[in-house]
Amino acid sequence: MKNIFRYLTSLVITLNVIIGYDINTSLAEDLTVVSFGGAYGNAQRKHMIDPFVEETGTNILFEEYFGGIAKLKTQVEVNKTRWDVVDMEVVDLKRACSEGLLEEIPREILPTSDDGVVAESDFIPAALASPCGVGVIVFSVIYAYDKSKMKGVPKTIADLFDTKKFSGKRAFKKRPQVNFEWALIADGVQPSRVYEILKTDEGQARALAKLDTIKDDIIWFDSWSQAPQLLNDDVAVMVQSANGRIFNAIKEEKKPFKVVWDNHLYDLGMWAVVKGTKKKDLAFKYIAHATQSKQLSGMADVAYSPTRKSSAKHIDPEVNPDLPTYHLDHGIKVNAEFWANYGKILGEKFNEWLFKKNEK
Repeated sequence: MKNIFRYLTSLVITLNVIIGYDINTSLAEDLTVVSFGGAYGNAQRKHMIDPFVEETGTNILFEEYFGGIAKLKTQVEVNKTRWDVVDMEVVDLKRACSEGLLEEIPREILPTSDDGVVAESDFIPAALASPCGVGVIVFSVIYAYDKSKMKGVPKTIADLFDTKKFSGKRAFKKRPQVNFEWALIADGVQPSRVYEILKTDEGQARALAKLDTIKDDIIWFDSWSQAPQLLNDDVAVMVQSANGRIFNAIKEEKKPFKVVWDNHLYDLGMWAVVKGTKKKDLAFKYIAHATQSKQLSGMADVAYSPTRKSSAKHIDPEVNPDLPTYHLDHGIKVNAEFWANYGKILGEKFNEWLFKKNEK
């Protein structure tokens, strides 16, 4: 009987070798990583996910994410977490952290830089500002147009709202964030005073009134992936977009698009760990691996700035003009605390305005 068992075991191993199946694969642990798709997600796979899989044998289940905390909140509240690691904008992360939907990430898990600098000195301060997150990228929301079709050269946020000078549809992401800030700037508010004024009922009404001036020329979309397509298909002459989406269309698809950096709103994307996940230790291990200097530098492939200073030496200097950090003097840092405090009421006012607009 023992001889038969040994023979069968040997046969199974031989077959595994022949067909290329590793018996240990079936025992590998799964980790669900949720992030934004498109070129951004592909860059994360190439520079973060695939190297981690190769080194650890972990099975990474990648799911696309469109922002917000609704799905995350539902999973945590019913104690059925499908996600383990999520790449979130700071605004969403701050809300999720304050509502107890995320685990705190111990700073001691983070690796030193590849030249020996401790993590807390190597990361930019904003990357470690929340106990629930670790910064992945600095990104910007910009607007863009097609140089081959545009009559004139839009240069400012005021131009984005000027339908007489630049006729045609504009495409905006369907949310109050960015739209409210830009509306006030287009209405003459100094960028440094935007959040101060937006805290008031009068400021909020002013932002909606400015949006009202172009309401018939706005196309709304839900995902950043739609922005370059709307521009390419002539659905809109100008589109609000994450900067990397337009960069990818220019670089990979050779589109004649032009990015306008005037008063771009920049923020961070952050790795976070879902509260209650049974894979917490593995999630921490993944984040530590994914936030090494070289891994983070790979996000410059799609024009997003890494959050570690030591990543700079791994980036081709020719890419720098396409990175958000190159244009900080022309930008505004998104005030995550403001949106955490006022996001709900502004969301309600925005949706009410949309509803009234659609009724007409």
